[in-house]
Amino acid sequence: MHSLYYLGIVLFTGIVMGKVISYIKLPKVTGYLIGGILIGPSLMGLVPAADASKLNIISEAALGFIAYSIGSSLNFKNLRKVGKGIITITLFEALTAVAMVNFAMIFVFGQPVAFSILIGSIAAATAPAATIMVIRQYKAKGPLVDTLLPVVAIDDAVAVIAFGLSVTVAKVLMDSNSIISITTLFLPFGEILIALIIGVIIGLVLCLIGRDLRNEDQLMNITLAIIFFTIGLAMYFNVSPLLTCMALGGTISNLSTNNTKLLSVVDRFTPPVFIVFFTLSGIELDLSVLGSVGLIGIGYVVFRILGKVSGAYIGCKLAGCPEVVQKYLGLTLIPQAGVAIGLAMVVETAVPEYGGTIRTIILAATVIYELIGPLITKIAIYKAGEAQSEKSISSKASTI
Repeated sequence: MHSLYYLGIVLFTGIVMGKVISYIKLPKVTGYLIGGILIGPSLMGLVPAADASKLNIISEAALGFIAYSIGSSLNFKNLRKVGKGIITITLFEALTAVAMVNFAMIFVFGQPVAFSILIGSIAAATAPAATIMVIRQYKAKGPLVDTLLPVVAIDDAVAVIAFGLSVTVAKVLMDSNSIISITTLFLPFGEILIALIIGVIIGLVLCLIGRDLRNEDQLMNITLAIIFFTIGLAMYFNVSPLLTCMALGGTISNLSTNNTKLLSVVDRFTPPVFIVFFTLSGIELDLSVLGSVGLIGIGYVVFRILGKVSGAYIGCKLAGCPEVVQKYLGLTLIPQAGVAIGLAMVVETAVPEYGGTIRTIILAATVIYELIGPLITKIAIYKAGEAQSEKSISSKASTI
């Protein structure tokens, strides 16, 4: 069948399951993921994996839009209100997760040090997409959300650096003839720098183009073209499209005189893109891997959560954040998906001895995190008192 046939099935399934799941008070993104699992190869097989992969360009676009939105939270004026503690919080929540998984793998499960630091470094990565969708659905606002958005923006940069250093050290541990070179150590920093430079330069161009534009249709068309161009350029230079689009959004947020419209105008285009993205994510979740990860996989899931929650709490405590942020920030950082899977695939190439095992564990963990993560994020923002009630949202929508 034609790809548009499967695209129709994916979009319709996401819409229906998002509506169904909302009746039992779960986030719509959970419904999209469950819908994808239902129609995917793991269960009904309505959308074969090969045909789902042909729609991956939509997923790439969706991640670009999400990163662009996250980048808009990196406004220096707003960051000054939150405080310099954002860096402290991010380092603690990311690196404590790494340390906890490293400790568990080495001392609890008796795994080789090289294997342990490789899988431990992936623990730092957080999937912002599901979290952002929950925040949008419940119109969440307040200190917790204000802290969360810049943290998830910086988190992936920390994860990429930690992973790059860990791969280098793991190779040395596995080969006594290897030597750690300064060039190899600084390679992750170089990739991040290139991504930021690309994002900033293209952001400056969009600032100039959008300065005098007031027509929203023209603004939307130009902004979409710029985001697509940015994603493609990042892939050409083999750097993270997520970081590049974050830099693009951050540049617009800080330097554009027309930033409000440039940042919000894409919201008219993105709802169906996000539905397709998360439903496709569900299709790609292979339930069969759950039975093959064993105690080590369970240990990775549990100790990463403990690391994220405890690290965020310590970081927030040191940064002097409000108590509500200290208590609930870690719970919003549980989801893990695209970046972690990407890093696991890099391990398969860089360290094939452990690549297969690590990829299986990360894929299984992704299934668990993506299903429970949105629900836990919803609970956290409600406990923090920052989510609007669903009745309030519905009543506002009906008056528009």
